[in-house]
Amino acid sequence: MNTGWLGKLWLAAAAAAAGLLVVWWSGRGPAPHAQRVAGLDRAGEASGGGGTNQWEGKLVRGPGQAPTGFSGVWPGFRGPNLDAISREQTPLARTWPAGGPPVLWKLDVGEGFAAAAVWKGRVFFTDYDHKGQSDALRCLSLADGQELWRYAYPVKVKRNHGMSRTIPAITETYAVSLGPKCHVICVDMSTGELRWKLDLVREFNTEVPPWYAGQCPLIDGDRVILGTGGDALLIAVDLPSGKVVWKSANPEQWQMTHASLTPMEFKGRRMYVYCASGGVAGVSATDGEILWLTPDWKISMATIPAPLAVGEGRIFLSGGYNAGSMMIQLEEAAGKFKAQTLFKLKPNVFGATQHTPILYENHILGVRPDGQFVCLDLNGKPVWESGSATRFGLGPFMIAQGLLLAMNDDGLLTLAEASTTAWKRLAQSRVLRGPDAWGPMALADGRLILRDLNQMICLDVSAR
Repeated sequence: MNTGWLGKLWLAAAAAAAGLLVVWWSGRGPAPHAQRVAGLDRAGEASGGGGTNQWEGKLVRGPGQAPTGFSGVWPGFRGPNLDAISREQTPLARTWPAGGPPVLWKLDVGEGFAAAAVWKGRVFFTDYDHKGQSDALRCLSLADGQELWRYAYPVKVKRNHGMSRTIPAITETYAVSLGPKCHVICVDMSTGELRWKLDLVREFNTEVPPWYAGQCPLIDGDRVILGTGGDALLIAVDLPSGKVVWKSANPEQWQMTHASLTPMEFKGRRMYVYCASGGVAGVSATDGEILWLTPDWKISMATIPAPLAVGEGRIFLSGGYNAGSMMIQLEEAAGKFKAQTLFKLKPNVFGATQHTPILYENHILGVRPDGQFVCLDLNGKPVWESGSATRFGLGPFMIAQGLLLAMNDDGLLTLAEASTTAWKRLAQSRVLRGPDAWGPMALADGRLILRDLNQMICLDVSAR
């Protein structure tokens, strides 16, 4: 790996997206933040064991009160339908006051890009306590940001472009998270009590990705789906019990990447599409059978965006580090599947270093490597771009109620029309101080949760 390319480019995911000490209840302030230098950040030190064979966690109750009166959910990576499009019922503002959207609460968090999931007034995110050397799944009240509980377990993680960068998956009953060194925990969503845990390194010979785990767990029905690499390409775990339901083969010995899984249906078969270290595969949701794979798409440094299913068996793949993008077409004959390349796009047309593009009204919207927001048709033809004066770097974005919300690296939040014909900005405000405001957005009950490298913030973006 050529670490001289690293600079500040890399992962959220994610999304995904903590060297500063978490500000615990005791009131300790954050540790000093060292300037990162390209090529000198020890990339690759994340690889190795997931920790000791015995890793015991601890549940700690917080001072917050159980929230009431909330009904909105953003239950994990890319929201309820895994498409980064909100079905928010609370009307949203189409313009902002001079000072920007009102800030409801904010808090310092451990260095990283781990973003929030929301379930009916509860905010969930993974965090790392650098001083205590422990990873934690935290639960806050959406009302005021006060902590309800945290479940933490010891694990040593060195500063490496942040520590935490995954988003938990939430249901009415459970919360599932994947930690920096591939520890999986499932807890009771309300109380934080542990239900089960897995150490993917020890149990499946997973290799921790160079900048730690960036894959967000996928809950599909009563199963948790994870791309492990190692002994199995994917595994399915029974959500209530933690028992492994199936393990797929891994004939090419592909390893885990930072990318998350995408479920899709094609020709009556439900499958999970995964961008692994050596290519892309489609795995049967029923039993883990590998239905197809192709080595035609792989990224030299960091595979981060999830595959984007765009309909009729087509899958759009995009990446950074000069990868560009590619559309593949699935075909089926006599029960056998294969993937064919339809077209490839150079990075200056479209690629996505970090965040997965959005499929919106039969168009693809996303940020390409030069930082511009662009819109493509499904044949890969550019329709519009935001212009060289409006760049977003590696920042996150989402769509809600016909509005596009996008933030740049430094915490400048833009409100625009979600349009497939032209770029039209409606409002703009600096809401975070940066750096690296890369964590994916979460929206519920008119409240938008954002983060940069070391702070999380909740904004009122409703029309109230």
